[in-house]
Amino acid sequence: MNAFFFNTTPGLRFGIGSSVETMAEVAARLGPRVLVVTDQGLLAAGVPDPALAVLRGLAEVTVFDAVEADPARDTVMAAVRAGLAKGVTGVLGFGGGSPMDVAKVTALLLGSNEDLDAAWGVGNAQGPRLPLALVPTTAGTGSEVTPVAILTVEGAEKRGVVSPLLLPDLAVLDPSLTVGLPGPVTAATGMDAMVHAIEAYTSRSANNNPLSCGLAMTALGLLGGAIERAVADGADLAARSDMLLGSMLAGQAFANSPVAAVHALAYPIGGMFHIPHGLSNALVLTQVMRFNAAEAAVDYAELAPHVFPGIHGDGSQAVTAAFIEALEALSRRLGLPPRLRDVDIPAEAVPVMAAEAMKQTRLLVNNPRALDQADAQAIYEAAW
Repeated sequence: MNAFFFNTTPGLRFGIGSSVETMAEVAARLGPRVLVVTDQGLLAAGVPDPALAVLRGLAEVTVFDAVEADPARDTVMAAVRAGLAKGVTGVLGFGGGSPMDVAKVTALLLGSNEDLDAAWGVGNAQGPRLPLALVPTTAGTGSEVTPVAILTVEGAEKRGVVSPLLLPDLAVLDPSLTVGLPGPVTAATGMDAMVHAIEAYTSRSANNNPLSCGLAMTALGLLGGAIERAVADGADLAARSDMLLGSMLAGQAFANSPVAAVHALAYPIGGMFHIPHGLSNALVLTQVMRFNAAEAAVDYAELAPHVFPGIHGDGSQAVTAAFIEALEALSRRLGLPPRLRDVDIPAEAVPVMAAEAMKQTRLLVNNPRALDQADAQAIYEAAW
């Protein structure tokens, strides 16, 4: 067996109501002055209110709520300025992937005063960072257990900071926080988590490892069994719990066995057309799988019954084809737009997106099958 590493968040707390119950621990870890990074929609809905009411009794709280979808570099720098103005001692990210990613980089820059431009890429962040805790409110990104933060820079390009320094000290997973998620958001974020597990299992990273593979399989079993229930009945706490746990396990998997071409091709969709990340992944997932099948059919066939227990076929290629068709049918049942044209992406954007996707070398190197710009364009055309 090849040597590998496995890094994850050192402290995990899971349970209904845990976002309130753990605030004393959060305050103890983050210190007397806490910067809370979230977004205006969550605040308006009152989602963080019970937890923040407890935290305010334990620490001085500064709320930064200007995080947008596909957060920009400028958003991080604004959060850093807010933290510097109050001399914060720790950062709490409360929300979906965007607030958590902003919180990660904010904690890094506040703790180290380093230049963000020097931190882009894998292993370039120097640290240290401020103490950091994350509370996810969607079941999709797994950002609470990944050493990755993705930001949008000039020209709608996505860039990542990848470093174990970004793993928080504590992640608190409270399924009750996800009850208010609308069905379309639940569907898109759930598909995002499934993509994480599928790409982690099939990754050609040298660090693909048995722990990540086992976590990916377990995640797909939870997600596949719960996603339709969670979309149909948002108050189904059993389904919500399985989705949140499945998302976290998929996050642990791809944090160590990195994702590949699905994400590389999804980033231009989100960056150029502001399509939510989970939906961007769903729009290209099956076409990338069809492209990869020549090299990854055995892996896909191993995963298929974890998502769809009744799936069958004569040989790995047949099972993979059935798996792809079942994923497309699932996406339709969840009400997700099936094609790029259905989210108003014009056909003439395809070559530009293909060129942008090729900038994601950090991801493309992990794909089971090598692809060039012409391949990326063909995948987009098939998805259009």
